[in-house]
Order: sequence, then C-alpha cells, then structure tokens
Amino acid sequence: MKPIIQTEDLSKEYQRGRVETSGLLRDSLMKLVRSPGQLFGRSNTETFWALRSINLEVMEGEVLGLIGRNGSGKSTLLKILSRITRPTSGWAEIHGRVASLLEVGTGFHPELTGRENTFLSGAILGMGRQEIIRKFDEIVGFAELEKFIDTPVKHYSSGMFVRLAFAVAAHLEPEILLVDEVLAVGDIKFQRKCLGKMGDVARAGRTIILVSHQLNQIRRLCQRVAWIDGGVLREVGLTTDVVSAYESDMSSSGVDGGRPAHGKAQFLRWKLTGSNRTADHILPSDGETSVSFLLRVNQRLDGVHHGVNLYDQHRHLLWGNAVDGVTLEPGLYEFCYTLPSLPLRPGPYFWRAVVYDAGEPIDDWECLPQMQVISLPVTHYRDESAGFLNIPSKLEIVPASAEK
Repeated sequence: MKPIIQTEDLSKEYQRGRVETSGLLRDSLMKLVRSPGQLFGRSNTETFWALRSINLEVMEGEVLGLIGRNGSGKSTLLKILSRITRPTSGWAEIHGRVASLLEVGTGFHPELTGRENTFLSGAILGMGRQEIIRKFDEIVGFAELEKFIDTPVKHYSSGMFVRLAFAVAAHLEPEILLVDEVLAVGDIKFQRKCLGKMGDVARAGRTIILVSHQLNQIRRLCQRVAWIDGGVLREVGLTTDVVSAYESDMSSSGVDGGRPAHGKAQFLRWKLTGSNRTADHILPSDGETSVSFLLRVNQRLDGVHHGVNLYDQHRHLLWGNAVDGVTLEPGLYEFCYTLPSLPLRPGPYFWRAVVYDAGEPIDDWECLPQMQVISLPVTHYRDESAGFLNIPSKLEIVPASAEK
C-alpha cells in the first residue's frame, strides 16, 4: 500500500526575530524598513532549525498522533503539510485533499458570517456549492450554532470559532484532516463530540494527523504516534510504546543538576510519591497524593519561612500551605506533603516551592516539569461550568413533603 503522506529529509530553518512574508512588494518593503541592514547584505539574526530531516510515512485511513513539548516542531510540520509554509529542504508528497485546523480562526474571514465562511471554506476545499448546501444543516447542527450562523465570526468566542471550524473541516470530507491543539479551546462535551467525529472520519477510510498534549485523547484515537523532540523525529511506533516513553522522559526532566548551585539553598527537584502516580510527575486519579520537594542547603538556615503552592495552567492558585521557623544545617532535605485527595480535572499543573528569610527570597522555584493530571473528568460537560475540581457526585431526586 502506498503512503498517502510521505516526507523525506523534511527540514525547516527560521531566523529568530524574523517574520516570514508572503513575497509581496508591500511585505518586502516593510521588512527592509524594519531591518535596513539586510538591504546591504548585513544580518545579525540567529538561525535555528524548527525541523531537521523528518522522514515519515502515513498510510491511508490511519490516525497518527504527534506529541512533543511546546516548541518541538509539531505545528511547523502541520503547516508544511498544509502548504502554509515551505520547507527549507527536503520534500513532502501528499495524495488527497487536505483540511487543516491549526489555529483558532485559520482560514475564516472575520467580517464574514458563519454561513458565508462555511461556503468559503468548502470552496477552498474544492467542494461544489450544491454539495455544501446538502451538508450545511448537518454542519451547523454539529457546531450548535443555529442562532449565530448569520453573525460575523469576529463576534464569536474562541469556543464558537473552533466548533464551526471543526464542523466544516470534518463534514466536507477531505481525504486528509490535520488537527492541531485547537480542540483544547472547546468544552469537554464538544471535545468528546469531536473525538467521536474523528473516529467516524477514520472509519470512513480518511487520514487524520492529530497534535495534542492530552495524552488520553492520543491513546483513545491514534493507532501510531510520532514523537518530535527539538525538531527531530525521536520515535515512531505503536501508541502505547511511544506515549509511555514520552511520559517517562517528561518525568525524568528537571531532576538533580538542572539548577545552579549558589546561594544559601536551592530546590533541586520535585516528584510525586506513594501509590497514586503513573510516573514521578503524572497523577492518574484523585486518591491520596504525596509530593516531595528536594532542597539542598548550602549554608545554615535559621528560622526561615517555607511555602508551597499549586497552580493551574492559567496561573490560578488552587492550593497552598506554609510553615515558619524552619532551621536546617547544610545538607539535603525532602519536604514531603500528603493530601488525602487532590481532585483535579485533567490537564497540566505546576507547583511552586519557596524558602524566604525575613521576607527576602532564598529560593523561589516554579517546579519543572509540570504535573500532568490524567484522571477522567466527572464534572459538568462544559468547561465554563465545571470549575477547578474534579469531584464525583451523586444526584437523587425525591418527592418533597409540602410545607405546612
């Protein structure tokens, strides 16, 4: 069977601080105004490789997951496959019509209504007007935007934007669907709906490449996974094998030796301990949770303040604790906390550990790597109504006696 997508030595080089232009005279003149030295062949820009020698094959009907840390090159690869960006070297061969969901708003004109953008997107994908009309009601119903379909999309929230963009891309039957992290914007109910639709698309024999930091989504939908690290294709294989290797690598990041040895004391690492963990930094459920922070004391600490905080990815403070009057001699110390329950919704979180002396910081560390919570959501299906905590509940509706 011939691959529907094939890349060979695909590479992309960028210059830091440089914005790529369309090649129009207007953009070229603006570039010279901003960097006049380039007119005379002078340049002090630094180059870096966003992708380096990517060799990848994707078969027809396959759902391939792309994983990796932020900035690893995943989105750059999808932009090349979408023909938004040209590679610096190498090539990509694609057989079939491609629909892309790379960023919120990509491909939509803000002044046009949802209805007009649906027809515009369909035309770009090569669909005839009658074919779009035939599927229009289904698209709008899936996006749940019946009341707003004739409103200019510049007035849409990010969630509304994503719902319509996904509905258009998935229902106009492209041979290849490229989906970046945009589904993270939608509420949990719609994310599940999208996952179900992508499953239908895949079962119809179409090909999907999905970028997501939600590893549960990757496990559920993808047969194979490609792990990109620092612009290099680090591993390709079965989902269970590659995701496990990636989680293990995340857990081993930021351990001993990652922070400079200076001052009175430094936190060296943090990790989850006890039985409720998948790896050192991955929390699978809301049971009793233990976490420890390793502190190296270089000089005696006399009556200092120690505190710890837990934040979500939007820097909302979720929990904190502190103790005063801590005295420690030089050496290594584990600060161990045990919480009876940590009922967090799935997603990334980060800890902050501090040591202060009379109001002056000795060490104030936003702990790396982040903590990944992979528990199943059990709260409201809409993100805006679900809150921070992932607490299960039981509802009973019983007859009430009339008040006398």
